[in-house]
Amino acid sequence: MHSSLKLAVLGSTRGTDLQAIIDAVSAGQLSASIEVVLSNKEDAFILERARNHSLNAKFLDQNGWSRVEYDQQLSTTLKQYSPDLILLIGWMKILSREFVHEWKGKIWNVHPSLLPKHAGGMDLNVHQAVLDAHETETGCTIHEVDAEVDSGKIILQKKCAVESGDTAETLKAKVQKLEGEAFIEALQKFKKVL
Repeated sequence: MHSSLKLAVLGSTRGTDLQAIIDAVSAGQLSASIEVVLSNKEDAFILERARNHSLNAKFLDQNGWSRVEYDQQLSTTLKQYSPDLILLIGWMKILSREFVHEWKGKIWNVHPSLLPKHAGGMDLNVHQAVLDAHETETGCTIHEVDAEVDSGKIILQKKCAVESGDTAETLKAKVQKLEGEAFIEALQKFKKVL
């Protein structure tokens, strides 16, 4: 049996995908430990979600720091936990080139579209763009983070149909359900090659 995968999570929002990972670890579907959850938003629900499951949850204030300086603080904190992977779950900041270079190949993001479509968009804007383009399917993409926004190597995609009557909100709900599943599947595959 391989040793457990050590995960760190960066999040600025509710952390819905974090819950899916927590549940998969608890159910024995994923051999991993969530070492720390970091947020740039003190009131982000992802921190409360982490605390509710007795995980290390830390707020790192970004005020007064340049992006590079803030990312150095992030990196210093992350190094205390020696993560195998850093998962971006609703992380609403663009990471500096320096940070991405330092953690190259170890940062995964989830994007709410089938990249390369709608790269650079966020949240409901992405789902509205799918509707505006009259696309018949959408989904999510787990990808490695590189120096450009949403351009890293695609690890896994999950798809769902766009149905008549769908709104940006209903697509968000469908895709968000896929995101947790995609993270778990990608992490299971990553584990097998360690």
